Amino acid sequence: MTWVFIIGLVLLWVLVVILFTPRIDYQVTTPLRPDSEEFLQVIQATCQAAVHARNRVEILANGAQFYPAMRDAVQQAQGSVHLEAYIFQPGEAADMLIDAMVMRARAGVDVRLVLDSIGSAGLGRARTRRLREAGCRLYFYQPILWYRLHRLNNRTHRELLIVDGRIAFTGGAGVADWWLKDEGGRPAWRDTMVRIEGPIAGALQGVFAENWLASSGEILTSPRDWPKLGPAGSTEAMLVKSSPSDRATSSRVVFQMLVEGAVSEIDISTPYFLPDRALRRALARAARRGVRVRVVVPGALTDQRLVRLASRRMYGELLHAGVRIYEYRPGMTHVKVLLVDGTWVVIGTTNIDNRSFEHNDEVNVAFREAAVTTALRRDFEADLAESDEVTGERWRRRSRLEKLVGPVCWILERQQ
Repeated sequence: MTWVFIIGLVLLWVLVVILFTPRIDYQVTTPLRPDSEEFLQVIQATCQAAVHARNRVEILANGAQFYPAMRDAVQQAQGSVHLEAYIFQPGEAADMLIDAMVMRARAGVDVRLVLDSIGSAGLGRARTRRLREAGCRLYFYQPILWYRLHRLNNRTHRELLIVDGRIAFTGGAGVADWWLKDEGGRPAWRDTMVRIEGPIAGALQGVFAENWLASSGEILTSPRDWPKLGPAGSTEAMLVKSSPSDRATSSRVVFQMLVEGAVSEIDISTPYFLPDRALRRALARAARRGVRVRVVVPGALTDQRLVRLASRRMYGELLHAGVRIYEYRPGMTHVKVLLVDGTWVVIGTTNIDNRSFEHNDEVNVAFREAAVTTALRRDFEADLAESDEVTGERWRRRSRLEKLVGPVCWILERQQ
């Protein structure tokens, strides 16, 4: 009974910390236009993130495109394959990549994996054994051990694949069959990844190296991991990564600055929409000053019903300010994209919620390039056409059950 009492006290303490730790009330002293040089200067200095020029970017929509592209890149690897993932679950998608990694590891390529110990817990011994027996090195990030319980809430939510230090993939998708094919009568998840070549690939290699060091103790210094990267295209890109070791995370700063500085339009796609008070106010202010603000979120076919209830609870104040909210109809959308003024686009792993902004390791890439922005806006408009707009009247007519349960879900606004 003594142990039960102690465990209960610990859990109560954790709950109190989660619920009542004060948040940063993000605000800008002077809004800066995203297309200005002043904005670029401030965001680079504040986030300690350089803009890398001359990259090549390819947009990959949905698992039928990005998994084969990732497999093909791995199959052509000559020096190294590095994968970091929150979700790596058994199935066709996983086996597609495992087959390629095993083949290259046996050919002498350095294959390293960092998988989150919770998000990838279901991978299974057979597949991990197969990888390791082929020479792949695999670590689980933040394993659940008694002396690590204080870090239990810190997960790597990054989805990264870097091949030869030259080609990088990132975006919203992990590795699981629900991104690849219909399951249980539900269509494959909608998501977007990017394939990148050029100097920004080296920066993303550095992101992988962080959690590889944290997991294995190794500092990656081999020249085969850090090739000289010349121009690959014409796109400017900036790495935006976050870690809970920084209370004010770079991704949160970037989102706040872009929303506060927007002049004409803000388009957001996110699977989990639980903006904190500061971001809600910024979105409302943007709508009131004439910026077109549109948000696409999952509809009824979501994988997190309680999160959706918590999200819908806060629609009212945003709709009243003029923010337009759309719920995606065909299936689960997991796209994570922020488009601002046709100038900037941010794509990566960050959700609009407290877990991404404060608890998880995240990675995003911000692009300043008309072609990339145009391509992602085209995808956004296509998703919008398959979504139902939530009007103020429709929101007020939501079911009594939702009105009753919604306030109970407020804890997710702190944790999720």
